[in-house]
Amino acid sequence: MGESTDVFVIGGGPAGLVAAIAARKQGFRVTVADADEPPIDKACGEGLLPNSLEALARLGISLTPSDGYPFRGIRFVDGGVAPEAHFPGAPGRGVRRKALHGIIVSHASSCGVRLLWRTRVTGFDDETVFLGGTRIDTRWIIGADGANSLVRRWARLDGRVQDEVRFAHRRHYRLHLWTDCVEVHWGDRMQVYVTPVGPNEICAAVISRNPRMRLADALRSLPALAARLENGAPSSAERGGITCMLELRSVCRGRVALTGDAAGCVDAITGEGLGLAFQQAEALAEALATSDLRAYEAAHRQIGRRASLMAKSLLVLDSWPALRQRVMRTFENHPPVFDRLLAAHVGSGSDANLVASGVKLAWHVVTA
Repeated sequence: MGESTDVFVIGGGPAGLVAAIAARKQGFRVTVADADEPPIDKACGEGLLPNSLEALARLGISLTPSDGYPFRGIRFVDGGVAPEAHFPGAPGRGVRRKALHGIIVSHASSCGVRLLWRTRVTGFDDETVFLGGTRIDTRWIIGADGANSLVRRWARLDGRVQDEVRFAHRRHYRLHLWTDCVEVHWGDRMQVYVTPVGPNEICAAVISRNPRMRLADALRSLPALAARLENGAPSSAERGGITCMLELRSVCRGRVALTGDAAGCVDAITGEGLGLAFQQAEALAEALATSDLRAYEAAHRQIGRRASLMAKSLLVLDSWPALRQRVMRTFENHPPVFDRLLAAHVGSGSDANLVASGVKLAWHVVTA
């Protein structure tokens, strides 16, 4: 007889690993394969919102005070306007991506997940995953292999509703921290995110629609931020990546389910990429336990709904600077409006509260 497992996860990044951990908690035998080896890095803003940390904790992964650095809210900086909002409960946390991956890998291993690194999956059929010349029989297949997912293509789940790409570059700096928030510095069709990731270290990331824009290019139009970063020493090389808006018509087919960016993306402007994957992992594991992927399909749509709405709203502000200035002034003059919208974004409050906050924001913008 050949090898077998209950659940085979293709992709060993954070999304695949948390899906594997959630499935193990349901009692499944789980195998993860990835062509890379840990720690796997990726260009991202490295901020985990409070709801992301809560989802990790439910899977048994709790970050210690030495893992990264807390931040208490979000500050928008646009010219001379700098409104900020604070989370209603516990803070978020900035964590270097490689450090976070190492923590999740360690937990997956301790849970009994079988980890196959430097292992390339070459295809699958209804009951078998192929690893070159090796075959592993499996009941379920989870695709967690990123926005350009091969699993999605192999499973014929590539029917896209929306696909908008932006480009990101990230670098770390060692310097004295001046902020206890994630700062979003708005420029001409771009944003620079500053996230505290240690007692004396920040992650700075630029996102724009220009594939040639680098962090140095963005900082030339943000002199105040550039002056702060000049006081620090770069502590990593600049690393690039992409972020996109991608919605799929379906994330399940037969015995295959997608999670993380393979199942669709929201622009990184929301800070929600990993948080959505962590929530999806719980819903997917529960669906596997009842042998009903339709439940996961419905849960996946619900989990991503607010983040998608927020991403589309923020991208409108990216495209319309005059409107953005009115919104920023409203946030600065009416802080509770910003606080309520941030609370809704991290899952605190009902849909009715979110709608009410949006209506109040619109009223203030129109009458400003």
